Amino acid sequence: MTNSLVQTKPVSQTVAILGGGFSGAAVAYHLALGGREHTDITVFEPRESIGKGLAYDTADPSHRINVPATRMSLLPDDPDHFARWVEQQAVVADDPDAARPNGDVYPRRGVFGAYVHDQLSPLLQSGAVRHARTEVRSVTKIGGPWEVTASNGETVIADVVVIATTHPAPSAPLRLAQVLAQHPRFIADPLAPGCLDVIRPQDRVLIVGNGLTSADVIASLTRRGHTGSLVSVSRRGLRSRGHAPLTQEPFGDFLNTPAKTALELLVRIRAAIRDAGKSGLTWHAVIDQVRIGGQEIWSHLPVHERRQVVRHLRPYWDVHRFRIAPQVEDVINTALAEGRLQVERAGIGAVRTSGETILVTLAGRGAPVQELAFDAVVVTTGPAHGQIFGQSGWLRQLAADGHVHLDPTGLGLACNARSQALDTKGEPDKSLLIAGPLARGYFGELMGLPQVSEHAVLVAQTVADAISD
Repeated sequence: MTNSLVQTKPVSQTVAILGGGFSGAAVAYHLALGGREHTDITVFEPRESIGKGLAYDTADPSHRINVPATRMSLLPDDPDHFARWVEQQAVVADDPDAARPNGDVYPRRGVFGAYVHDQLSPLLQSGAVRHARTEVRSVTKIGGPWEVTASNGETVIADVVVIATTHPAPSAPLRLAQVLAQHPRFIADPLAPGCLDVIRPQDRVLIVGNGLTSADVIASLTRRGHTGSLVSVSRRGLRSRGHAPLTQEPFGDFLNTPAKTALELLVRIRAAIRDAGKSGLTWHAVIDQVRIGGQEIWSHLPVHERRQVVRHLRPYWDVHRFRIAPQVEDVINTALAEGRLQVERAGIGAVRTSGETILVTLAGRGAPVQELAFDAVVVTTGPAHGQIFGQSGWLRQLAADGHVHLDPTGLGLACNARSQALDTKGEPDKSLLIAGPLARGYFGELMGLPQVSEHAVLVAQTVADAISD
């Protein structure tokens, strides 16, 4: 009897990441650098490069990151990584408005996208990460692995799939969509390249929504020389706030005895803001403290209380949490002072047209109903959370096959603490993960970049564990 030694080649594991914005790129980056040998990583992203996504794939110089460069990083343990890259690459040398008097630097948003892509470039060049520049057409489970088919006909058999797509685009109010669908200056997607080109300098513009995107639209129009009137309308009349005038340490204690209800959380935040004022601090310090402990605070709230937060408190949280860059705030304040911009608390009533003039009835709470004339309408209402499955056929297919379903809060897809997708029976699937904002329903605070970056590390580690198993 002869003994033979058979040398076998290690089995390669394949990971398919669906979406190459910041979340997908960050997962690929940390997974590739995690020492995982024999792992093929493919990122499906139709854009020219990965790492930018909707947020950072912009050449508009009016669009800036919303926090100082020292708080933006691909590496959670190295928060100054991006700031050092900005200095080393001298990318703001021709941008004198980037630096503020207090030393904070707010580069243009496209600069951050270039930074992420630059960090991924060595991995792309070496083949550690592969960019499939195509859209995903279908995702089906074939026994154990997944079959990912792209619109160009490419098929990848993956051991693990990571869903890293973004939130759905804004959804225009039905009255506007029905009447203005064919109007040349009805902009339903303000993130579409060149969408504002149709607005003329003197046009009267209605902006539906008062959040970050609304601020970006106003800044972009102003830079283009727009001098017409602007009316920004939302149901609560809130608009995104700016940053604190001076650097402050986070203030308040929300973790020793976490709130159990939405009302208790609101009461405690308000009390902390009053106490902060007595110490010479602004509300920013309190909101920063809530942001830092956001995921733990969220985890202590029962599901029905999370729904209360989403329904009643989220609009107030968003305008205080997601602040506009000082440069954009200056533009907004100037437009308000000049009377060119009005911020209205109202809903959209009747809509009709007279030629190319758009006549919209605004009905405010306790205010008289008024019909105003506009030449253009821009929808900036924020993500349409309820249309997650409407944005792509493959997501609808995964839902129809029972692999994914909406989180009870309605903010994203249901998952567990390791970001593994929960099927319709509530069971986690180790081979299907949710990365980025679509996991917000479980994790709560998962929209700001520091939290998204930390979450990408978690997802990368969960993927590594799955392929090890």
